[in-house]
Amino acid sequence: MKSRRIKNMKIELLSKKAYTLNNITFDYKLRKGKWVRQSRECYDRGDGAAILLYNKSKETIILVRQFRMPTLLNGNDDGFLVEVCAGLLDNQDPIACITRETEEETGYRVSHVKKVYEAYSSPGVMTEKMHFFIGEYTSDMKVNEGGGLEAEHEDIEVLELSFKEAVSMLHKGEIKDSRTIVLLQYAIIHELL
Repeated sequence: MKSRRIKNMKIELLSKKAYTLNNITFDYKLRKGKWVRQSRECYDRGDGAAILLYNKSKETIILVRQFRMPTLLNGNDDGFLVEVCAGLLDNQDPIACITRETEEETGYRVSHVKKVYEAYSSPGVMTEKMHFFIGEYTSDMKVNEGGGLEAEHEDIEVLELSFKEAVSMLHKGEIKDSRTIVLLQYAIIHELL
C-alpha cells in the first residue's frame, strides 16, 4: 500500500465463510492535514468478469436470468435478475474466466472476446474489480444447453433477445444489474448492433 494518507491500519476478521468480511480501522489524513480515526467494513469475494454476447447478423444478444437473494432482500419481489453472463475469476486470468463462465452459463463456446472496461463494483464496501468483455456468438458455437454447473446448484435461464428488446427492457427499468447496464450502454454507444 502506497497511500501517505493512511497509517496505523488494523484488520479484524469478522467472517470467513464463503468469502471474507473484515473490519478495517485506520488513521486517515484529511485534505486539510488533520488525522482522524476511521473504521470500515470491507467484503472480499474476489474479482470477477462479465460479458455481453452479441450476434450482428441476427441483431440479438444473450442474457441470463437467475435468482439473487440480496435483491429479494432489497425490494426485488421475486429475486430474479436479467443479467449478462458473469462469474468470479477463481484465480484465473479474466479471459480464461469469462470463456469458462460463458460456456457453463450460456452453452456457447466463444473463441475471441474483447475487454472493454475494468472497474470496481462497489468500492465503498467491496474489494471486487470487474472485468467487462464483449464477444460475438453464432449458432455453431452452441455446445450445450448452459444453465450453470449442477455441482454448484446453479439454476440459470439462458435468454436470446433482440438487441432492441433488451434496450427497451433497459429503458423500462426491467434490467437492474449494473454490469448489464454498463455493457448494454457500451453496445449502444459503440453501435455494436
